[in-house]
Amino acid sequence: SQKVRRTQESATHRPRLAILPRRGYHWPMSTPTIAPYGSWKSPITTDLVLAGAVNLSQPRFDGDDIYWLEGRAMERGRQVVVRRAPDGRVEDITPPAFNARTRVHEYGGGDYTVHDGVVYFANDADQRLYRQRPGEAPEPLTTAADVRYADLQVDAARGRLLAVREDHRGPGEAVNTLVAVALTDGEVTVLVEGNDFYSTPRLSPDGRQLAWLTWNHPNMPWDGTELWLADVADDGRLGHARLVAGGPAESIFQPAWSPPGPADSGRLTFVSDRSDWWNLYRLTDDGAGRPDEPLYPMAAEFGQPLWVFGMSTYAFVAPDRLVCSYTRNGRRTMGLLDTTSGELRPLDVALPGVMLAGSRGRAVYVGASPTAVAAVVLLEVSGSEVSTTVLRRSAEFSVDAGYLSIAEPIEFPTRGAILPNRGAIRENRATAYGFFYPPRNRDYAAPAGELPPLIVTSHGGPTSATTDDLNLSRQYWTSRGFAILDVNYGGSTGYGRAYRQRLNDNWGIVDVEDCVNGARWLVEQGLVDGERLIIRGGSAGGYTTLRAITAPPQSGQRVFKAAACYYGVSDAEALARDTHKFESRYSDSLIGPYPARRDLYIERSPIHVAYNCSAALILFQGLEDKVVPPDQSEAMFVAARNKELPVAYIPFAGEGHGFRQAANIKRAMEAELYFYGRVFDFEPGEPLEPVAIENLPL
Repeated sequence: SQKVRRTQESATHRPRLAILPRRGYHWPMSTPTIAPYGSWKSPITTDLVLAGAVNLSQPRFDGDDIYWLEGRAMERGRQVVVRRAPDGRVEDITPPAFNARTRVHEYGGGDYTVHDGVVYFANDADQRLYRQRPGEAPEPLTTAADVRYADLQVDAARGRLLAVREDHRGPGEAVNTLVAVALTDGEVTVLVEGNDFYSTPRLSPDGRQLAWLTWNHPNMPWDGTELWLADVADDGRLGHARLVAGGPAESIFQPAWSPPGPADSGRLTFVSDRSDWWNLYRLTDDGAGRPDEPLYPMAAEFGQPLWVFGMSTYAFVAPDRLVCSYTRNGRRTMGLLDTTSGELRPLDVALPGVMLAGSRGRAVYVGASPTAVAAVVLLEVSGSEVSTTVLRRSAEFSVDAGYLSIAEPIEFPTRGAILPNRGAIRENRATAYGFFYPPRNRDYAAPAGELPPLIVTSHGGPTSATTDDLNLSRQYWTSRGFAILDVNYGGSTGYGRAYRQRLNDNWGIVDVEDCVNGARWLVEQGLVDGERLIIRGGSAGGYTTLRAITAPPQSGQRVFKAAACYYGVSDAEALARDTHKFESRYSDSLIGPYPARRDLYIERSPIHVAYNCSAALILFQGLEDKVVPPDQSEAMFVAARNKELPVAYIPFAGEGHGFRQAANIKRAMEAELYFYGRVFDFEPGEPLEPVAIENLPL
């Protein structure tokens, strides 16, 4: 059912072989219905995608109990702390009136912690910290103020919580600090201040040292961070603080302490990209000037971009053993690392994952695979034996494998990056990456000679990455007869720091080139219909989408016939002027310093070249979005309407940057399918609520 397809090779570009399904291959059955691509009826409905689906994150151990966080679309996106007892009983801890979510950096993370059965969490409505004792209602710990807290850790010996605080009470930018919150009366004491950002306060097992990360504008945490270490006095004050790793051109991720061992009271481990790859290191802080100890050097990523607090890719299960997750060639693997011998044993687990926590021979994490939805997984290590148990799945459903499209990782040739701010040009040939999903539905086949429409997906971030984990939202499209190319364009993580930096100064150029060239490459392979190419994306992916369809005619990039933009950036200058603190200088590295290079911001803003728009466009926008304000989508809608292109705009009240409410997610997916049906003149396989489309030819 497969054959090898080779791209044309040159002396400067030799892409890896790509294994792709034969065109027209379908799951075998007796008599498939012949119907055009896009019109297939699928059991993967929006109701199936959303029914009972939850976002699982932040697993924790507390003795023998295991906790995690569930974000529930059916409860308007409410986040709930859940506990699993040793006997297997699972119960909600967070009462219905509360939502365990912090808004530090707007994206949150590190929303709760637990110690001796007591849960501490940030509440979304008022951003106060609450304490919830077993069997009792939550009680406020901090006072009502325009202040937010995240990345919580209990300092039990001193009766306090350690946290990142984001203070919005003063004029100008919010002020970020590391603080201690007394568990007796909620009094807040500032421990570390002066820098723009802080994260990951981690107390040593003996309570005598505190490690943390910090960075300053214009850096983002994947550009450069510093790892600091300070002694902690009995009264909680910090002394002898020192920089131990990192800097403006080195990204440090996830400092963590090993459990106490026979020869030490716990050692500090961290991830650094100093070798071009986010690899694991152990701190050598003995005053002799010895370099930090690399635990297992390899061309793989043990780190991730720190978009939210509390992220983790490894966890200790013993003083000298840790379970880790790493990405190589775009795919995730897990391993068991002996930090004494340096031996890394790959683990053949069904659901590899991230967000790891560890405790005495056990690790808990959130894992997924190309054929299984995300789940909370317990991994147990006993000698050389490793076993896993699924504790909670993000959704309970049964879909025949004949309706699931399995991705193939591909590499394809693309162009290098222009460096307008540095007066140089990189090599004009490069390689980009992605995952290709062919259409698949065991009940249907397309008419002879028809090729499927292709949806090119550009992920958000843009410093992020897509994976091939099972995503029912993606299968919604492939099971209806669409092919998908999910692009990890230059700037994506998982391929080393140099690949991540391909986007520096080139946002709106490299990402667009890679999406365009990926689509063209698939057309050249005879796998998709070059006349029905679609691009879609959200947030930064929405910016790439809009840039791709507003390219000037002479650019050679006008390949897409339709586009779907979810809360995407149309005015790069407005984003630089008016966004939240965390991202307020992000575009300095992506485009150039503002306002010094205002010309580049105007040049690369789709709204300023909307007269070039060459594709039908549907826009979706949350009306409470603080990252990309609604006026950007509204302005793009007006511009496309004035260009007399088919265009639709669907705003959602009560939604911010990213949709959380089930009804709105359902409406957006079905509206997008309806839009493509009208634009490409096919009838979807199920009745859909109409969308008001301007300028649609009769």
